[in-house]
Amino acid sequence: MQAHINPDHYLQTPQGIVWTEARGRQARARAYTDLEYALREAGEGGVLYLVCGIQGGGKTSWIRDNRSRLEDDAIFLDAALPRRRHRQRALDLAMAHRIPAVAVWIDVSLETALQRNQARPEGERVPVEAIRRVFAQLEPPMQVEGFARVDIVSAAVRLPDVESDRGVSGCQPPA
Repeated sequence: MQAHINPDHYLQTPQGIVWTEARGRQARARAYTDLEYALREAGEGGVLYLVCGIQGGGKTSWIRDNRSRLEDDAIFLDAALPRRRHRQRALDLAMAHRIPAVAVWIDVSLETALQRNQARPEGERVPVEAIRRVFAQLEPPMQVEGFARVDIVSAAVRLPDVESDRGVSGCQPPA
């Protein structure tokens, strides 16, 4: 069974997303607890997709548009994860459960992300300062971090009409 894990889901209230430093820490902790559970339950056919990039870039849209075409046991971690150090915990968990990890880097301009963020409903907008701060930190993921593969998506687009890549393999330790 597929899982879509996004720390923002734990910040939702009836009025929209409410973010504070403390709530952000709690949301990340819950997301990693759920990620570990999903990895444990996935078994041999599981693949972890770290869908990362700037807020407003199209990560959630990419998952929505592509999830039906990927593995039945696909696990999606939907978060900015701008630097290698931010991705390491998820990679360590995947390796501990012998699940290959694929990075899906949503590579969009700051201008595009800001426009998309502005188009969101008011309660779901990310503060502009936060988007700019994350953009300044961006380091594209690299296979040497421990990914079986790194896919770069220049916009939140649907995968081409091909069979899903069920041949993803390898849980290589980071260099």
